[in-house]
Amino acid sequence: MKNLNLIIASCFLIFVTSCKTATPVSTAAIQNAPYQDLGHHGKLYAAFYQQRAAEYEALCLQAYNIAQLRLDEALAKNPQRPLAIISDIDETFLDNSYYAVERSKMGKNYDQKTWEEWTAKGIAKPLTGSQEFYQYAANKGIQVFYITNRTEQERAGTLKNLKKYNFPIQGEDHLILRSKESSKENRRKDIAKNYEIVLLLGDNLADFADIFDKKTEGDRSAAVKSSAKEFGKKFIIIPNVGYGDWEASFYNYRYDYTDQQKDSMMYDAVKSNP
Repeated sequence: MKNLNLIIASCFLIFVTSCKTATPVSTAAIQNAPYQDLGHHGKLYAAFYQQRAAEYEALCLQAYNIAQLRLDEALAKNPQRPLAIISDIDETFLDNSYYAVERSKMGKNYDQKTWEEWTAKGIAKPLTGSQEFYQYAANKGIQVFYITNRTEQERAGTLKNLKKYNFPIQGEDHLILRSKESSKENRRKDIAKNYEIVLLLGDNLADFADIFDKKTEGDRSAAVKSSAKEFGKKFIIIPNVGYGDWEASFYNYRYDYTDQQKDSMMYDAVKSNP
């Protein structure tokens, strides 16, 4: 029970940091804050929720149901240009929590080499309702473009995974991986030259527009509020409490902090009073 309580607290700490602004942590805070191993324990509890909670399934279904409603509305308008949707892959319709569990149980973090070993297997499971939605879109003649920050080295494994679960692949150019820049804006613009983009689906705000790219926590929150009418209309977001720019922005996109430093920063950031 003690370990379970620790894991629950860890996940809560990681989730709440997405709503706060990162502030420098003093040397004293780093030295005095009790080490909770929040990074690994939090990832485990996030994966526990993603793999086991019926509420998570309901959230996915809610997102895809709204997405289908928006597609039907777009089709009813007799569009003059071909319609397209743009979708991220990881944690938008493929569940990679199993990779996170494996790494966390080993006491290790994400790294590109082991991630590519995972994606090469092509075995990530589809999120509840995702297969039906993407197949529905394709059957209605809507072009489905997958824009992902997986690399070209991961193309074969990604295609294997999509085919395994019958996600529509309407052409080689419909799977657009990362070449140089992590921002997806130019890739979205290329699609917009020939198609009317009616929907964007993702688990990360940067999947929707460049106003979210590499922004601070405060700027991300302000951008969400300024785009409020787009969520549920053109932007369809799938919950991801395991990782994302919500976490990276808390560390100001610095990747050289140690686990101990990040642990102390999270511990110091969350408050027990409003």
